[in-house]
Amino acid sequence: MLPKKKNHPKQKSSFHSRNKHRERYNFKNLIGTCPELEPFIKLNKYGDESIDFSNASAVLMLNKSLLMHYYGIDYWNIPKGYLCPPIPGRADYIHRISDLLGSCNSGKIPRGQHIRCLDIGVGANCIYPIIGNKEYGWSFVASDIDKGAIQSAAEIVDQNLHLKGNVELRFQANPKEIFKGIVLKEKFDLVICNPPFHSSLKDAQAGSVRKLNNLNQKQITKSTLNFGGTNSELWCDGGEKKFVQKMISESKQIPSSCLWFSTLISKEAHLKPIHDALKSAKAIDIKTIPMAHGNKISRLVAWTFLNKPEQKRWIDSRWNLTK
Repeated sequence: MLPKKKNHPKQKSSFHSRNKHRERYNFKNLIGTCPELEPFIKLNKYGDESIDFSNASAVLMLNKSLLMHYYGIDYWNIPKGYLCPPIPGRADYIHRISDLLGSCNSGKIPRGQHIRCLDIGVGANCIYPIIGNKEYGWSFVASDIDKGAIQSAAEIVDQNLHLKGNVELRFQANPKEIFKGIVLKEKFDLVICNPPFHSSLKDAQAGSVRKLNNLNQKQITKSTLNFGGTNSELWCDGGEKKFVQKMISESKQIPSSCLWFSTLISKEAHLKPIHDALKSAKAIDIKTIPMAHGNKISRLVAWTFLNKPEQKRWIDSRWNLTK
């Protein structure tokens, strides 16, 4: 006998109001767009249609169907072992950071390819440029220290006509640097980043075991990365905190190259040292924007080195407000 069927809310209120994924997955519509998804659909223990989220192939196909159905992607794939991120949470980042840009512009969100974004650590999946370009028409420069990731993202761009000319991939040859060698003599309206969370491969594997135990509600001891992830995507020396502190230090060297720098922060304990680093770097304004995806609580931290008059001059000179 199945457990009593769950009463699900019609919408996930924690998501941004413009997030296309506030409602439960409509698998009939997704299969209509991407028939390859159908073999992975099954009834869960409550009798609801779902997929096995501990199955990497099922997660990959769900992502593909979401990108095809909601974002007009004709081709999307990633090599085995690379990070396959949850689309709804990534979309929330884009929508919440778009509100930050709008807050500098009397509430009007800037749209169009003249709005230039830098994605630090684009990964093989190219998710942020796909969503940002579709939702707001923004153009992207996307960097990564992994040549395989760059090649995969480039293939996604090349095989989707609306991305060509709007997404430029740049390989970061020095893995110890973030902006150096990537930001040339140019300006960006926004920097986004999903930094490596863990401080070691061992920590990443332990985190995967915890996630799988939560998904399966039974004890699992062997790590299998259902969402994938290479070393550079999942961990770095010092983890999230040290990476973001390095990001802040380098951003201080290019204060007028970007209107708003931003990054995802997964661990609440990292907020204070990151805020301290921003104050030491003399950031003019610091924003902490809460986010939630199911039981996962995270937040965005954004900062600028431009004061209000400088921000206004930036907007007046770069954003075509008549369109």
